[in-house]
Amino acid sequence: MLKNEDSKPNHWLTAALLMPTTMWFVFMLILPLIVILIFSFGERAAVGGYAASFTFEQYANLPSRLKAFQNTMIFAPIGTLLSLFMAYPLAYYLALRVDRRYKFILLVLVIVPFWTSLLIRTYAWIFILGGRGIPLMLEWIGIEGVRLVNTPGAVLIGIVYGYLPLMVFPIFVSLEKIDKNLLEASNDLGGTPFKTFMQITLPLSMLGVATGCMLVFILLMGEFLIPAFLGGGKVFFIGNALVDLFLQSRNWPFGSAVSVTLVVIMLITVSLYMRLTMRTKTGRDESLM
Repeated sequence: MLKNEDSKPNHWLTAALLMPTTMWFVFMLILPLIVILIFSFGERAAVGGYAASFTFEQYANLPSRLKAFQNTMIFAPIGTLLSLFMAYPLAYYLALRVDRRYKFILLVLVIVPFWTSLLIRTYAWIFILGGRGIPLMLEWIGIEGVRLVNTPGAVLIGIVYGYLPLMVFPIFVSLEKIDKNLLEASNDLGGTPFKTFMQITLPLSMLGVATGCMLVFILLMGEFLIPAFLGGGKVFFIGNALVDLFLQSRNWPFGSAVSVTLVVIMLITVSLYMRLTMRTKTGRDESLM
């Protein structure tokens, strides 16, 4: 059988098409990471910044920022799970229960908060959770001494509010793609709504759940604004530590070491999560077969 010369892939054309994206990836991601890695082995200059050297002193000082790492590794997973528990019922309702005439309007309402700066929305929560907000309303009904702002709970509220849309939309897309005939077949065969959800709806929406969790978790690992404003300096994330090291104390090598450590933690965590998710998805697919 003769091969059609025109059907051969044009490697030069493929390389040319990929070149802009490759260059962008190299200059905007790879090179900055290399610079940060080099800085992490240096020393702080006398007036701040970076002084060329090769030492592991910065990594040896990482325990001094242990509290920031602990807070981030605790609040990021908790915030991700809370966002998931809030987002899944909403996405389920929008995808499978709402009439198509109203679906677009409700989706727009979900994304409306993104039309406003996160800074302004966080300030709004400071007022809502502050002394003139919910605590004042509780005083009117006889509940006094309630403090909401500058607490870990306030930080979690801000996280869920700020990142909920990022969790809703991937789950919504996965649920929207589910063949409705599968749900009807389960109902015709005597399956209860709970069994239908656990055996069909949830497994088929796991890709959206994994995507949403990764989006929220990765962004939370570098979060700065919400803990700074709603935590009142009592809930210190790695993002807050990096701002302090680079902008306040100007200890660029130590800040670079913290950044490199954060990237390594994120890579390990995300890799383990995706491996677990794919293994769980494969097992559920086999059970459906």
